[in-house]
Amino acid sequence: MRLLVLFLFSFFLVFASGASAGVKLKDLVEVEGVRGNDLVGYGLVVGLDGTGDGLRNIPYAEEALSSLLERLGVNVQGEQFRPKNVAAVLVTGTLPPFARAGTQIDVTISAIGDASNLQGGVLIMTPLNAADGLIYAVAQGPVLVSGFAASGDAASVTEGVPTSGTIPNGARVERELAFDFSDLDNIRLALRAPDFTTALRIEKAINAGVGKPIAVMLDSAAVDIKLDTQFRSPAHMMSAIENFEISPAQKARIVVDQRSGTIVLGAGVRISSVAVAQGNLSIRIRETPGVSQPNPFSRNGDTVVVPRTDIQVNEEDRRVALIEENLTLADLVDGLNALGVSPREMIDILKSIKAAGALHAELVAQ
Repeated sequence: MRLLVLFLFSFFLVFASGASAGVKLKDLVEVEGVRGNDLVGYGLVVGLDGTGDGLRNIPYAEEALSSLLERLGVNVQGEQFRPKNVAAVLVTGTLPPFARAGTQIDVTISAIGDASNLQGGVLIMTPLNAADGLIYAVAQGPVLVSGFAASGDAASVTEGVPTSGTIPNGARVERELAFDFSDLDNIRLALRAPDFTTALRIEKAINAGVGKPIAVMLDSAAVDIKLDTQFRSPAHMMSAIENFEISPAQKARIVVDQRSGTIVLGAGVRISSVAVAQGNLSIRIRETPGVSQPNPFSRNGDTVVVPRTDIQVNEEDRRVALIEENLTLADLVDGLNALGVSPREMIDILKSIKAAGALHAELVAQ
């Protein structure tokens, strides 16, 4: 059944590649300078049902809680308190490009102490810093945990990761990045999959669409565009060109996942003439020793162990398949299916064909 699904999927890939459908420019490139920035902060989650940190074992959680209470006007110096409903966490998020003050972003909460479950907890106001050390956002709110944990006297069960959760729209941007897109005189497009042919096609499509030679291919990963006077700003120019359709050139590639037995074959895969034989040889050895004893009332003779070995050799009857020159993806799958191989066996066959120099594609094993 899995081989049939693989064949149908590969046939669809060949059919789709033959149609040469264009891809929008904005799906192929990133605009240099327009990117997100990582944020991180240290905070406390409170309101846990006895699943928080043991403050005696996690001193930094106790210090943070003491500092928080003192800022709220509660003096806890010299007091001995050991609550089990507080957990020290790290808060992470991404500041999106062009984020304005007041924009809300998602954050992820992860326990760093010995807390066993963050379900039902509330994150207390936590500043989020960027790599430059400045605060760009503040996070607060109830933590949503997808996993759960339950235990009894003799058994326990854990589903997912209860020590990690999220807060949708849980952080509010307080500081904007010092980046003005409108001041740019030229825009550089970075290809997500570097390729000289694709970069050249992008250059030609932009110049043909605008009617002027404003785009220049720098290398396989970048195309430089000069701002033309017919556009009011770089934003207007990107809006005009980002929907141009490009036919990207794809490298022939086969990706295999040995753990799950998944195989994904690109449409450009080509095979030279090669013969493939696949079969399994199994040898079974079974020891059944016997015991030889002397006759009753015999004065001479010893009990000895007589070895008995049973060897069975089984070899599956598999045919030899001949794969002709310059076969397509569908022909390759047909040839391997003719051998009756499983996906895991197909992975070994593809590796052997690659080692023989007959597979003209990049083989990526995960």
